[in-house]
Amino acid sequence: MNNFFAKKTILVTGGCGSIGSELVKQLLMLNISKVRIFDHDENALFHMQQELESYNNVRFLVGDIRDRDRLKLAMDGIDIVFHAAALKHVPSCEYNPFEAIKTNVLGTQNLIESAMEKGVDRVVTISTDKAINPVNVMGATKLLAERLTSSTYYYKGAKKTIFSSVRFGNVLNSRGSVIPLFREQIKKKEITVTDPNMTRFVMSIKQAVSLVLKAAEIMHGGETFILKMPAMKLGDLAHSMIEEIAPKYGILPANVKIKIMGARVGEKTHECLMTEDEAKNALETKDMFILLPLLLVPNMTTAKFSYKGAKAASTKLYDSKSVRLLTKEEIKKLLATECFL
Repeated sequence: MNNFFAKKTILVTGGCGSIGSELVKQLLMLNISKVRIFDHDENALFHMQQELESYNNVRFLVGDIRDRDRLKLAMDGIDIVFHAAALKHVPSCEYNPFEAIKTNVLGTQNLIESAMEKGVDRVVTISTDKAINPVNVMGATKLLAERLTSSTYYYKGAKKTIFSSVRFGNVLNSRGSVIPLFREQIKKKEITVTDPNMTRFVMSIKQAVSLVLKAAEIMHGGETFILKMPAMKLGDLAHSMIEEIAPKYGILPANVKIKIMGARVGEKTHECLMTEDEAKNALETKDMFILLPLLLVPNMTTAKFSYKGAKAASTKLYDSKSVRLLTKEEIKKLLATECFL
């Protein structure tokens, strides 16, 4: 991987977010030429600049993916784009739907057109399991972002830029996620849980980013990479965190109450990373499923799509209801390994 990224100039949109910032940090451990952090949060950019002040190959760009002209300037001389900028919170998108469209859909199309115009080599869009059979605005806009990304395979003509998406579930301990929320609530002796039987795919930020980098290396264009990850019940996560964290604050686990709130607007009980129809057109490696371009277009072929160790997908459906769920002991071990306790 170090050889692949050597001397590359890379742009990360949403570079101050949980995924974007970890992408930047892992890229800086490789032999890259430069990385440009593109974000509309001036304060977050300032803090990242302080954190990365020892690096002389990082550039901090204030901008919004809704602004195509700004994106084009940011893409001058860029080899690879990681597109992590998005509105990601389900209730926020539900109550501000067109704002989600302007960022997640129109912003992604701005990025695609700018990348092709500037001759970028490859673009990877970060997607989510909520894009599959979406029941909320956020999922619907991320599905469109995925399709916009993959559909470039059919219409980009002779332009050299290739585009793919990477799809994964909940990223543990990311900003606004349940782990930091539960940790703070445990101090107050009451946790709020939407539905203890809800199941979610989970993985650490570092695991997610490592596989995103791998996808960028092996992509041909038009694919959607579905990263494999464990799943757990929300109730099991709550109990595991109470048992492990409450004593650290001098609180008996039995004294921490769990309040059931019910599902929020737009939330599913279970999430899906790959549907049955998608599985028919999927390959599988140790770490991921790879969906090939879905449309059959005359005179176009996916025969060139080969990946080391890949075989036909062994599963017909990949959702958080049908996979084996982590036990409480496995959840505790995962939390300890990732230093979330």
